[in-house]
Amino acid sequence: MFFRQIVDPKLAQHAYLLGCQRTREAMIIDPERDVDRYVAIARREGLRIVAAAETHIHADFLSGCLELVERYGCRAYLSAEGGAAWQYEWANGRESVTLVRHGDRFGVGGVEFEVVHTPGHTPEHISFLITDRGAGATEPMGMVSGDFVFVGDMGRPDLLETAAGQAGAMEPSARRLYGSARGVFDLPDYLRIWPGHGAGSACGKALGAIPDTTAGYEKRFSPALAAVQQGEDAFVDYILEGQPEPPLYFGRMKEQNRRGPALLGPLPRPRELSGADLEEVHRDPITVVIDTRADRMGYYAGHIRGSIYAPLNNSFPTIAGCYVDPVSDMVVICHRAEVESVVRDLVRIGLDRVAGWAAPEALVEFQEAGGELASIEVVDFPEVNRRRKDPGVQVLDVRQASEFAAARIEGARNITHTRLAGRLAELPRGDELVVHCLSGARASAAASLLEREGFRVTAVNDLFRPAYSRR
Repeated sequence: MFFRQIVDPKLAQHAYLLGCQRTREAMIIDPERDVDRYVAIARREGLRIVAAAETHIHADFLSGCLELVERYGCRAYLSAEGGAAWQYEWANGRESVTLVRHGDRFGVGGVEFEVVHTPGHTPEHISFLITDRGAGATEPMGMVSGDFVFVGDMGRPDLLETAAGQAGAMEPSARRLYGSARGVFDLPDYLRIWPGHGAGSACGKALGAIPDTTAGYEKRFSPALAAVQQGEDAFVDYILEGQPEPPLYFGRMKEQNRRGPALLGPLPRPRELSGADLEEVHRDPITVVIDTRADRMGYYAGHIRGSIYAPLNNSFPTIAGCYVDPVSDMVVICHRAEVESVVRDLVRIGLDRVAGWAAPEALVEFQEAGGELASIEVVDFPEVNRRRKDPGVQVLDVRQASEFAAARIEGARNITHTRLAGRLAELPRGDELVVHCLSGARASAAASLLEREGFRVTAVNDLFRPAYSRR
């Protein structure tokens, strides 16, 4: 059996390519939308992807299953569990889709996949037990667990309510997850667990950074499974407490994946723009400039007014997904070698209209062409404590609610940066907004959004310490 875990480090997402080396057939589980890279890996290994499967309807990225069905003639295996409201709309009437339920088995070459219904993160969630029949195995080697079991954690059950807006869904989901989690104790200790995400994903609250685990290790050391052993109510309290606010775009992803993402085809090929081109772009109200420079102080000192600041680190797709409307055209400030990576990051979250890119050096040409660079004032926390007493100043803390509850500046308002675009109406238009987080990174993205939306904003580029806390 061929096995490969394929990691997207920015979304902390894991796809799995499994193949039979005798028949040269392969299947991909939980593919992202830019499927050409999976096809390329399979070809390098002498394999052909003939099937695709999903553990559930995803909220954090657009699925590549439909792309593989339509463009590559693959068969898709999708969950039929969870009830009528949780079916894949795009699968209706497609002969190339097989809907599967708990206990169903299917094969790709000599590799057998057994479906296990593991609801809780979502009602339709399934996992796959993998048995290498071609090598003579009669029992599973491992489980592709999706957003059911993570390393040291379990998939959060609150997203249907906090991200998709289904009021009252989180506690029943947590109780379904408890029922699924009890089944982990029936798995053999040796069984490998291959999770759908690693550390950094917003689909759990305490995911481990190692790529996989075993059922035995999780039974012994997972805090989530320890809570299961304390009973259903204790587990529900544990799993719902302290979950981070989900990114604003999660609701859109889940709906698009249920209906079927638009086919991507070849990757967008944005054209290179000059400084003179940028001077025209910045006057277009429906075009968003995304500035990816690593140096946020450079951004603060001079940037195209209204540009969104999203450096090319692991937060890039989250910031872009939360702050950019998918109907907007985008122009990205980045280096030539970064263009393809940027495009892939954007299309994975449904931001397809990447019209152009310009190197950071083009900002100088932009000025020479008559453009004026904007700047944002930067202060430290001692200055915040001086200004916060002014009735015309509102301190805005864009950390998570749990961080805010632990320590905060007196009078500060808390809106986490990943939810900010949906809560702008709560902010006073006439005041100066002094924006801070823990270190300045999240505040820099938030400040860029607020400037674009016409607020008067000052950014804090300083490390928040308990000494600054006032309650």
